Amino acid sequence: MSTRSRDAPPFETVVEQHGPMVLRVCRALLGPSADADDAWSETFLAALRAYPALPADANTEAWLVTIAHRKAIDVVRARQRRPVPVPDVPEPGQAYPPDPAGTGIWQQVAALPPRQRQVIAYRYLAGLPYSQIATITGGTAAAARRAASDGIAALRRTLATTEDTR
Repeated sequence: MSTRSRDAPPFETVVEQHGPMVLRVCRALLGPSADADDAWSETFLAALRAYPALPADANTEAWLVTIAHRKAIDVVRARQRRPVPVPDVPEPGQAYPPDPAGTGIWQQVAALPPRQRQVIAYRYLAGLPYSQIATITGGTAAAARRAASDGIAALRRTLATTEDTR
C-alpha cells in the first residue's frame, strides 16, 4: 500500500466533501448538541494528522466515519466521568452516605484493606471497568478483579455475622 500521492485532494476538499456526513454521524450518535459539534471537530483534527499517511486506495468516507465513531465514544465516556450535581452537600467529615438499612456497611467498607476498598469504590460506586481501575491503582485488570472479589467476600462474611447476632 502506498501513502497519499501528490494528486490526492487537499485536506480542505476532504472536509468540504465529507464534513456534512460526519456531522450527521456525530449528531446521530450524540444528539444535536455541542458534544456532537465537538466530536466533529475532534474527528477532523485527528484526520488532519493522519491524512498524509492514509493509503491512496483507502475509502476516505469509511475512514472518517470510523474516526467519528471513536470520537463519539470518547465524548460519551467523558460525560460519564463528569460530576453529577447533588441537592445537598454532605457535612464535612461525612465520608459515606447515610446507611438507611442500619447494616453498618460503610464501617465495614472502611475496615477493608486499602486496595480492596479502592477497587470496590471504583467498581461498584463509580462503575469503572477493571481495566481502568488497574490503570488508576497501578496493577493489572486481573488483580483488580481479584481485590474486588476478596473485598466483596469479606463484606458478605462480616454482614452475615452481623445478621446472625441480631
